Amino acid sequence: MTARKTKTSAASGEELGLKLLQSVREMKARQFARVTEVEVNAVVQARQSTGLSQAEFASALSISKRTLQEWEQGRRAPSGAAQALIRIARKHPDIVREALA
Repeated sequence: MTARKTKTSAASGEELGLKLLQSVREMKARQFARVTEVEVNAVVQARQSTGLSQAEFASALSISKRTLQEWEQGRRAPSGAAQALIRIARKHPDIVREALA
Protein backbone atom coordinates (compact mmCIF):
# COMPACT_ATOMS: atom_id res chain seq x y z
CA MET A 1 0.00 0.00 0.00
CA THR A 2 2.86 2.40 0.76
CA ALA A 3 4.52 1.70 -2.58
CA ARG A 4 1.27 2.46 -4.32
CA LYS A 5 0.95 5.85 -2.63
CA THR A 6 4.54 6.70 -3.50
CA LYS A 7 3.97 5.76 -7.11
CA THR A 8 0.81 7.87 -7.24
CA SER A 9 2.57 10.77 -5.52
CA ALA A 10 5.46 10.59 -7.98
CA ALA A 11 3.04 10.64 -10.90
CA SER A 12 1.11 13.52 -9.39
CA GLY A 13 4.35 15.41 -8.74
CA GLU A 14 5.44 14.87 -12.34
CA GLU A 15 2.05 16.04 -13.62
CA LEU A 16 2.25 19.12 -11.43
CA GLY A 17 5.75 19.86 -12.73
CA LEU A 18 4.56 19.60 -16.33
CA LYS A 19 1.59 21.88 -15.63
CA LEU A 20 3.85 24.44 -13.98
CA LEU A 21 6.26 24.30 -16.91
CA GLN A 22 3.37 24.83 -19.33
CA SER A 23 2.16 27.78 -17.26
CA VAL A 24 5.60 29.38 -17.38
CA ARG A 25 5.73 28.92 -21.16
CA GLU A 26 2.30 30.57 -21.50
CA MET A 27 3.36 33.51 -19.29
CA LYS A 28 6.51 34.04 -21.33
CA ALA A 29 4.40 33.99 -24.50
CA ARG A 30 2.05 36.51 -22.80
CA GLN A 31 -0.88 34.10 -23.11
CA PHE A 32 -2.88 34.84 -20.00
CA ALA A 33 -5.93 32.85 -18.95
CA ARG A 34 -7.59 35.95 -17.58
CA VAL A 35 -6.90 39.61 -17.09
CA THR A 36 -8.31 41.46 -14.11
CA GLU A 37 -8.74 45.19 -14.33
CA VAL A 38 -9.48 47.20 -11.23
CA GLU A 39 -11.30 50.48 -11.64
CA VAL A 40 -9.92 53.16 -9.36
CA ASN A 41 -12.71 55.07 -7.61
CA ALA A 42 -12.95 58.85 -7.33
CA VAL A 43 -11.57 58.96 -3.80
CA VAL A 44 -8.41 57.08 -4.78
CA GLN A 45 -8.00 59.26 -7.87
CA ALA A 46 -8.34 62.40 -5.77
CA ARG A 47 -5.76 61.25 -3.24
CA GLN A 48 -3.33 60.04 -5.88
CA SER A 49 -3.60 63.33 -7.77
CA THR A 50 -2.43 65.14 -4.65
CA GLY A 51 0.54 62.81 -4.18
CA LEU A 52 -0.37 62.45 -0.51
CA SER A 53 -0.36 59.32 1.62
CA GLN A 54 -3.62 58.08 3.08
CA ALA A 55 -2.73 59.56 6.47
CA GLU A 56 -1.87 62.95 4.95
CA PHE A 57 -4.98 63.08 2.77
CA ALA A 58 -7.22 62.04 5.67
CA SER A 59 -5.67 64.79 7.78
CA ALA A 60 -6.29 67.37 5.03
CA LEU A 61 -9.97 66.35 4.92
CA SER A 62 -10.20 66.20 8.75
CA ILE A 63 -11.28 62.56 8.73
CA SER A 64 -9.74 59.40 10.13
CA LYS A 65 -7.42 57.30 8.03
CA ARG A 66 -9.79 54.36 8.57
CA THR A 67 -12.71 56.34 7.10
CA LEU A 68 -10.61 57.16 4.05
CA GLN A 69 -9.69 53.49 3.64
CA GLU A 70 -13.38 52.54 3.81
CA TRP A 71 -14.14 55.06 1.06
CA GLU A 72 -11.24 53.94 -1.12
CA GLN A 73 -12.24 50.29 -0.82
CA GLY A 74 -15.87 51.05 -1.61
CA ARG A 75 -17.25 49.78 1.69
CA ARG A 76 -18.62 53.22 2.57
CA ALA A 77 -19.44 56.34 0.59
CA PRO A 78 -18.45 59.89 1.49
CA SER A 79 -21.18 62.29 2.62
CA GLY A 80 -22.28 65.19 0.43
CA ALA A 81 -19.80 67.64 1.96
CA ALA A 82 -16.97 65.13 1.72
CA GLN A 83 -17.87 64.43 -1.91
CA ALA A 84 -17.52 68.14 -2.63
CA LEU A 85 -14.06 68.18 -1.02
CA ILE A 86 -13.04 65.15 -3.05
CA ARG A 87 -14.18 66.80 -6.30
CA ILE A 88 -12.10 69.85 -5.39
CA ALA A 89 -9.12 67.63 -4.58
CA ARG A 90 -9.39 65.93 -7.99
CA LYS A 91 -9.58 69.22 -9.88
CA HIS A 92 -7.16 71.22 -7.72
CA PRO A 93 -4.75 68.87 -5.92
CA ASP A 94 -2.44 71.76 -5.07
CA ILE A 95 -5.11 73.28 -2.82
CA VAL A 96 -5.24 70.11 -0.72
CA ARG A 97 -1.44 70.07 -0.41
CA GLU A 98 -1.53 73.73 0.65
CA ALA A 99 -4.08 72.91 3.36
CA LEU A 100 -1.45 70.79 5.09
CA ALA A 101 1.21 73.51 5.04
